[in-house]
Amino acid sequence: MMAGPFAGVPVREALASARIAREAAEGDSPRLDAELLLAHALGIDRTRLMMDRDAPVEGAAVQAFQAAVRRRTVERVPTAYLLGEKGFRRLDLQVDPRVLIPRPDTEALVEWAVHGLPRGTRVLDVGTGSGAIALALKDERPDLEVTGTDVSPGAMEVARGNAARLGLDVRFVEGDLLAGERADVVVSNPPYVETGAELAPEITLHEPAGALFAGADGLDVYRRLVPAIIEVGARIAGLEVGAGQASSVRALFPPAWETDVGRDLGGIDRVVSAWRP
Repeated sequence: MMAGPFAGVPVREALASARIAREAAEGDSPRLDAELLLAHALGIDRTRLMMDRDAPVEGAAVQAFQAAVRRRTVERVPTAYLLGEKGFRRLDLQVDPRVLIPRPDTEALVEWAVHGLPRGTRVLDVGTGSGAIALALKDERPDLEVTGTDVSPGAMEVARGNAARLGLDVRFVEGDLLAGERADVVVSNPPYVETGAELAPEITLHEPAGALFAGADGLDVYRRLVPAIIEVGARIAGLEVGAGQASSVRALFPPAWETDVGRDLGGIDRVVSAWRP
């Protein structure tokens, strides 16, 4: 095994070197990236890593950490894909390039549903990806009957794997939009990025384009989804939207429907909720 620049150095020095490499690549969280990758290479959690910053980095961890830093810095692979997991709400979800990495912004949609839906509601999560929304809802509201759909076979495999590993009773159905399912409530974090928009290399190089882009104005999926929600007879909908899209998505619902907008932690309009009076 090659020794490499991190062999035998204390944890604190290995972290500093990795952060310098990440900062050179214009990363947005080089310190956190370095800590998570080194903890993963050492087979410990981040808390223990920070408590033992003078311990030497030795053995197989050296090569593993070197490889992870190179892939993060040079290949711009997202940290979540290198770790194989991403925290969302109370869950640790397994993720890979078949699914979009769950974002904190999406927690605003889960928060709305957790605190606003009646007991025993049938909820359909459209475009479930890793299963983040569907599984978080079932975890925090066991009374809900939750189903997730996705057109991607790969996403279905990831979502079903997460459900099995977490022991959460969520059904997943492969298919476009509602996939022929009926529900009282439809929630969704659909693709809403404008086609051709400039995004960070981590996103454009590694995350699935089908889960990101939705036409010239980013609204193509909403234009199909809202009529499908109405046609199936759902009474309530909660949709995550991109910055500046809330008013356009609200306008897609018929005048008979009431609509509202909720903000994420950054103060951005993020959740369009709609219901039939």
